[in-house]
Amino acid sequence: MSNSPGKMSPAVELINVSRRFITPDGKSMTAIRNFNMTIERGEFVAIVGPTGCGKSTTLNLVTGLAKPSSGEARLFGEPVSGIDPRIGFVFQTDALFPWRSVIDNVVAGPMFRGKPKEEAYELARKALARVNLAGHETKYPHQLSGGMRKRVSLAQTFINEPEILLMDEPFSALDVQTRALMHDELLKLWSDAKASVLFVTHDLEEAIALADKVYVLTAGPATVKSVYTIDIPRPRVVSDIRYDQRFIDISQTIWNDLRDEVKIGAARTEVSA
Repeated sequence: MSNSPGKMSPAVELINVSRRFITPDGKSMTAIRNFNMTIERGEFVAIVGPTGCGKSTTLNLVTGLAKPSSGEARLFGEPVSGIDPRIGFVFQTDALFPWRSVIDNVVAGPMFRGKPKEEAYELARKALARVNLAGHETKYPHQLSGGMRKRVSLAQTFINEPEILLMDEPFSALDVQTRALMHDELLKLWSDAKASVLFVTHDLEEAIALADKVYVLTAGPATVKSVYTIDIPRPRVVSDIRYDQRFIDISQTIWNDLRDEVKIGAARTEVSA
């Protein structure tokens, strides 16, 4: 797949990718098949699908933790080869060191990448201010609420200025009100950073509220069933747009598409139980 002259390569491309692996009992299993996905530079893409449909496998292919059995995974036009320092991660469970203060957690990334100590701490203070945690630098993780811990995780990630951000159900453990606040925090950070985002979620409304494009995956082995462009203007206030008629219409359209796959996945789970 070549790009036209003068056009920059997408941030992420999965081209006819299949991924097979051997289960512990020696059987061959296909996680994803004939999978195609493109994330343009600066684009926010969300993927939704039934449980076990290969969403996390997709993330692993982008990081290089998993290799395609066939097809190709590319970053900025080049084949994926190992862990790329341009990628940042935010997962469902945070990666905070409990014995380190908030600022010492955030400063770890820049110092690991070779920043001088004084400069790294200044960057960490600015990163914490951006997520509304100025004044909490000396606290420890156990002293923070779930939402505050997630803010620290975002500061940890964005301080390294990732060009690609992978997010695996990062807010699923939060209550509804805190999650809505975190959505707005994320959109502000993303807008400033201009990073390309791949966001995995089970929450369809979350996907629509945040993303430029939503990929609906089939029940495993996963492939792309459909792709929806979310034409809701930005900037968005997530807590407000959920009541917008356009948001409701998009939600109903995508859910009608996704529902059949959820039923197939649930039926398979019952059979194997």
